[in-house]
Amino acid sequence: MVNIVEVTGKAQLRRFVDYPNQLYRDVPEFVPATFGDDMSDWDPRKNPAFSYCEARCWLALRGDEVVGRIGAILSHRANEKWGTNRMRFTQVDFIDDREVSRALFDTVERWAAEKGCDEVHGPLGFTDLDREGMLVEGFDRRSCFFTYYNHPYYIDHLTALGYGKDVDWVENYITVPTDERTLTRWQRLSDFVLRRYDLHIFNARTRLDYFKLFGRFFKLINVAYAPLYGTVELTEEQIKRYAGKFGPLLNPKLTCFVMDKDENIVGLGVGAPSIAAALQKSRGRYLPFGWMGLLKAFVKNDTIDLLLIAVDPEYQGKGVNAAVINKVLRGCIAMGITHAETGPMLETNEKVQDQWKDVPLEKHKRRRCFIKRIAE
Repeated sequence: MVNIVEVTGKAQLRRFVDYPNQLYRDVPEFVPATFGDDMSDWDPRKNPAFSYCEARCWLALRGDEVVGRIGAILSHRANEKWGTNRMRFTQVDFIDDREVSRALFDTVERWAAEKGCDEVHGPLGFTDLDREGMLVEGFDRRSCFFTYYNHPYYIDHLTALGYGKDVDWVENYITVPTDERTLTRWQRLSDFVLRRYDLHIFNARTRLDYFKLFGRFFKLINVAYAPLYGTVELTEEQIKRYAGKFGPLLNPKLTCFVMDKDENIVGLGVGAPSIAAALQKSRGRYLPFGWMGLLKAFVKNDTIDLLLIAVDPEYQGKGVNAAVINKVLRGCIAMGITHAETGPMLETNEKVQDQWKDVPLEKHKRRRCFIKRIAE
């Protein structure tokens, strides 16, 4: 028998956050999220999204053994913006047992019905900068710390429960080109765009130089990401929170801010050395010794994660992204980086897809937002 228990205290929340480490302990492709970040996500005192979201999470137990988990988020601002009446499910994991998965989703659907929702969709987070999408292709590839990993059987469980595709995201595995012809082409295109539109690249010596730009950084994220699936504008409090998350990852060689003559950011790209292997060793924890592996990953690595890329709508289609790619590409070569992984990109977002057409790549992962109508 499955017993569904709502998470109400810190000890239960630790079990909730740590459950993927138990479920995937023998899966080499699984990369844990940062434990502290996942804990703070569910704390209304630390997560500003609770100013417009309601959220609950549950454990599935057999006896005292955790056999599944699921969270649910009611984002009032997302529903207002998109004219929907949806509940999000999030951070869902379970053993290959239909009784368990049904009990978990029945719990979310009951709460959704109580709140007057007519649809449930996910997995999604509190914001678009949180993890989103269930893996449906690429189970044999190592995950990233900012994306979910899940067993292939999840898809069959969701289908049996009446969930279907709403949107898909794809991820690229890029081989850094090193031939002079390709590098010269990117450099010339970058120089042309910067000259034609009177733009320049912000010169940062250390990551600390970027901190004064975070307000403008996230202003651009809000504008550029506004049309994307499920997004809502980040508040000032959320900007401060995400600045704390992204700030330590910035590397001047792998980061590019394109500025106009008034010092507004019109394009940006943020890459960081992959910390996947370090997080696997530390089980997502910085302490007591996890930080040592992270520092090593920042210094010596052959792969980077492309965390964010955005271009102001006024400059989209004008080649600004070429300046971003060129700088990050040069940084990769200088650091001995041979490969890069993109984050999830909507398969319908042709603009972001097209920017990679001139570099050698493989579309190696696909993830999905599932949806189910629960009321007529």
